Amino acid sequence: MSTGSNPSLPLVLLHGWGMNAAVWDGLPPQLGGLPTQTIELPGHGARTPARADLWAWADACLEAAPEEAVWLGWSLGGLVAQAAALRAPKRVRGLIQLTATPRFVQAADWRPAMAEETLGQFHQGLLDDPSGTLSRFLALQVRGSDAARETLRTLRQELTTRPEPDPRALADGLDLLRDEDLRGQLPDIACPALWLFGSHDALVPAAVAERIELIMPGARTQVIAGAAHAPHISHRRETLTAIEDFVAEALG
Repeated sequence: MSTGSNPSLPLVLLHGWGMNAAVWDGLPPQLGGLPTQTIELPGHGARTPARADLWAWADACLEAAPEEAVWLGWSLGGLVAQAAALRAPKRVRGLIQLTATPRFVQAADWRPAMAEETLGQFHQGLLDDPSGTLSRFLALQVRGSDAARETLRTLRQELTTRPEPDPRALADGLDLLRDEDLRGQLPDIACPALWLFGSHDALVPAAVAERIELIMPGARTQVIAGAAHAPHISHRRETLTAIEDFVAEALG
């Protein structure tokens, strides 16, 4: 579907678990000619929590979003964007997934994912040491990146610019990462889609790209060499180029 008839169509940006809208501060105000609009996930930043349900989180973001937009979701934000595209296909005109996946934990038929025990450790950590758990999650996001130290410093700085996430929302978000599986519904997403992965991502392995190509044959996939889970920070130029090319070629 073209955006040419509406050149002011916005680009909605959804951050990941435990983060906030400040993660997008390093991006230009327009991407591919589309003005950006950040939306915080329920219970993150200044947003109030929502019911612990993926569709409730998608509805909360849809309520805050423009009537029509291209949606870009990072990590857990990508899962919420997928749900929004399924919930309101006429409103989501394009879908960009940044180190996201339809299923975050491993299964017998889905090996490129986190072990469920890893998320279990974060759950327990939230009870014992919330701030330390969030810090460990940040470190896991940058592990293996060519610019790990600088990226981790940026993520930590960005966290401090907005209110701390609600502890209940953090626990609910981990539940979504553990329990949700949208693989069977991805073929129902008809809008143009781009999936970006990091070659060194420890949370969403780049091998997910091959699975997406089978599930969504019309989608574009790209692996950013040297990047981990936050390529928009560690490999900003490559990430922006991929997004701009997608907007121009698939949505222009």
